[in-house]
Amino acid sequence: MITFKDRIKLKYPTLSSGQKKVGKYVLDYPQALAMKSASQLGQDVGVSETTIIRFCYALEYSGYSELQAEIRQFLIFEKSSFQDYQAMKAGEANQPNFFFQNMQRDQGHIQKIIEQINEEDLYRAAKKIYDSDNILVAGVRTSFAVAHWLSFALNIVRGNAHLVQPGVDDINFLFSKINNQSIFVAITFHRYSSMTLDLAKLAKKQGAYIIGITDSVLSPLEEFADTLLPINLSSTSTLDTGPAVLSLINAIVAGVAVIDKDSFERRREAYEKFNPGEFLI
Repeated sequence: MITFKDRIKLKYPTLSSGQKKVGKYVLDYPQALAMKSASQLGQDVGVSETTIIRFCYALEYSGYSELQAEIRQFLIFEKSSFQDYQAMKAGEANQPNFFFQNMQRDQGHIQKIIEQINEEDLYRAAKKIYDSDNILVAGVRTSFAVAHWLSFALNIVRGNAHLVQPGVDDINFLFSKINNQSIFVAITFHRYSSMTLDLAKLAKKQGAYIIGITDSVLSPLEEFADTLLPINLSSTSTLDTGPAVLSLINAIVAGVAVIDKDSFERRREAYEKFNPGEFLI
């Protein structure tokens, strides 16, 4: 079933600037539309009532009332992504080839990202990372593992990559070294981390080039990102997006590695020659 969220994301590129403001507001605050009239919502967003009505038509609703009714139903029956994940897996548990089916679903998600992402954006991200000597990567909660892997891999192929960990790092010192030659990679998905967004905003203010990895062009990360890589898998849980996100960042790391093959080969040899003894354990 296509939801109002799916419609907004699908139609977003074709919306007027005012309608885009409405779309972002509705995704962030659906309860506002459920509770208020079109004119009241328009006052909240800063657009006219006419823009609200045209927004509904652009999403192919008969009017404001139809969209409002759908959102009210959504708020009544809304479940967390983890509930969706558990329900989906439980429903498949007794089917044959359970594990292979899950792996095939991951393949489908990766293929969907291939169709969505502009390859020029991937090249631009890889080139910017390669050209920078100060690479910061941030992601918390479900994004932490991905951010950790990206910073680790970039240190192997490029060097000078740092995983930002508030509470561990001295953020003031770390960000005082950021300038217009720095790269900040921010990774955050639905229920977007305010911490990651604040760090991206601060890095942007310091002059860094921001690469955003998120789930939609409507993500609040879009405000700060110079290159945005949206992974639009809205029908899946946060856990189900993991393999597809890893595939995307692995492609970026591969791009960084092949820009200067000789440099990467020297780093690889140095890495493999190093023998730290008991620290291998």
